[in-house]
Amino acid sequence: MACNDFAKFFTEKIQKIRQAIGTSTADPGYVLSPPKNCLNTIKQFHPINSKDLEDILGQLNSSSCCLDVLPTSFFKKVSKTLESDLLQIVNFSLISGVFPEPLKTAVIKPILKKDNLDKTQMNNYRPISNLPFLSKIIEKAVSQQLNYFLTQNNCYDAFQSGFRQNHSTETALTKVFNDICLNTDSGTMSVLVLLDLSAAFDTVDHNILLKRLENWAGLSGTVLNWFKTYLENRKYFVSIGNFTSELTSITCGVPQGSFLGPLLFNIYMLPLALIIKNNKINYHSYADDTQIYITLSPGDRGPVQALGKCIEEINDWLCHNFLQLNKNKTEVIVFGAKEKQLQVTRELQSIHLKTTNQARNLGVVMDADLNLEKHIKTITKSAYYHLKNISRIKHLMSQQDLEKLVHAFIFSRLDYCNSIFTGLPKKSVRQLQLIQNSAA
Repeated sequence: MACNDFAKFFTEKIQKIRQAIGTSTADPGYVLSPPKNCLNTIKQFHPINSKDLEDILGQLNSSSCCLDVLPTSFFKKVSKTLESDLLQIVNFSLISGVFPEPLKTAVIKPILKKDNLDKTQMNNYRPISNLPFLSKIIEKAVSQQLNYFLTQNNCYDAFQSGFRQNHSTETALTKVFNDICLNTDSGTMSVLVLLDLSAAFDTVDHNILLKRLENWAGLSGTVLNWFKTYLENRKYFVSIGNFTSELTSITCGVPQGSFLGPLLFNIYMLPLALIIKNNKINYHSYADDTQIYITLSPGDRGPVQALGKCIEEINDWLCHNFLQLNKNKTEVIVFGAKEKQLQVTRELQSIHLKTTNQARNLGVVMDADLNLEKHIKTITKSAYYHLKNISRIKHLMSQQDLEKLVHAFIFSRLDYCNSIFTGLPKKSVRQLQLIQNSAA
């Protein structure tokens, strides 16, 4: 019963978001003209060979799910024996432009978002999607070829850092943080708006996505048909322990837990960049997390009005594309001289934007003073908590295993986005140094 309840809850959550947007505004014909550099097309995938298959298997995780006939680790060990059959399955899908129907089912496992949340409330759970290992092999082959085509034709948004090679949350944060610091040093004010979307990956409209793939990414022929069959007739069931729910159809969204899901979402969001650029607003995105920011000179109200107009156009575009802007979770921070912050805050209130002194941005707590005090306190508290636990068991473990624990729980937190620590006062850096000394 619990499995069916979760399946119903997850489905109804997406339906409610799409209904809240309103079908009257959701017109798939609402499009912007794609850039001229994306006019090249890709009509056919090319088949892969033994070396390509070996590389793909080497890049995939060995995690398994209940949909796999063989455990993934064992599957990899015997892959040479299965090589000819695997190549036949993958290449037939690529050449025919059809994604295998039996591989379209996902298993959902509800995972509590935070340990301290109420376990009886379904909205405290995050649906974690697992797909068959064979589907990941085909997807990886497709994503490599599609990614190469998009890169060669400069179809990616330059300021989209999500799921791209040499891009990360750190590169996104470093760019935005550096721009704001430069503005502050020059005596100007900055306003940063962190847009929050509700379940964005799950509400993507398939018809609009296919048009985006055709018009903005240059897909046609067999390749476009492959994606059509990849998206349609997908299903999922919820699994908890030894119990499972009934099969539920998926009518929208990009497949969670897939290689292609993030890539498809980036393509879906391409027109958003044009809207922001047309309003001459700075921005940077990581998947569905978009940051827009402006520079303010004393007495200049123009950028604030442009920001308000831009947010209205963004919201309108999102509605036309079945995406919902979560205004309650969208946060605004004003950076610069304290005596000027109050004036800017009042101007922002005139366009219905409420400011805050600090906000979590891609895992980093940014504050209006740019001193990162709150973020460093968060790191310090977490690091010492884990160090205390590790010290209790250090006599039971080898040096090598202890090093792994320290790297996983301590240094990973110190190293995350450490580029933004440049220029911090010695007092702040010393707190981080003391953590590293204690870990050593």
